[in-house]
Amino acid sequence: MTSITTSGVTLNIKSCRTKFAHRFVRSLLQIRNHGPPSSSSSSEEKLIQRRRQRIKIAAYSSMAHAVGPRMNWSRALLFKLRNRACRHRKKKRVVVIRRRTKKASRSSQGSVPVDQAKKLRRLVPGAKSMDLCSLLEETAHYITCLSTQIKVMQALADHLSK
Repeated sequence: MTSITTSGVTLNIKSCRTKFAHRFVRSLLQIRNHGPPSSSSSSEEKLIQRRRQRIKIAAYSSMAHAVGPRMNWSRALLFKLRNRACRHRKKKRVVVIRRRTKKASRSSQGSVPVDQAKKLRRLVPGAKSMDLCSLLEETAHYITCLSTQIKVMQALADHLSK
């Protein structure tokens, strides 16, 4: 069986794939059974956008639950999804103010790995305060899980298109 060892934790890829597939299919069935909201003012495009967002959240949630709290990215993702659900229930609108950031000049050659690490920290959930070694381990695991997610979703799409 294929497995990954990170930080002393061995993760079975087949097991993660099976757990993800089971949770994801269950989430898709809930989305389908929930059906479209019965508001006549919503356009077809908005309904598709809402359903797409629900599927995306179901995929991320299913993968994070399949991995469990062993990895920082899965804990961060579950925390983010939980907070998003709480905010959605309260129906509050939060105004986000975007600040302009100055682009760093690349005058020195030594700043290139630091810039790449910053980019990775923005891409991997929960990686903002990690050292470089942990960041690379988390990134490798996150990429493996995203790859697994794609394979399961592709297999599901292939099966349903027959």
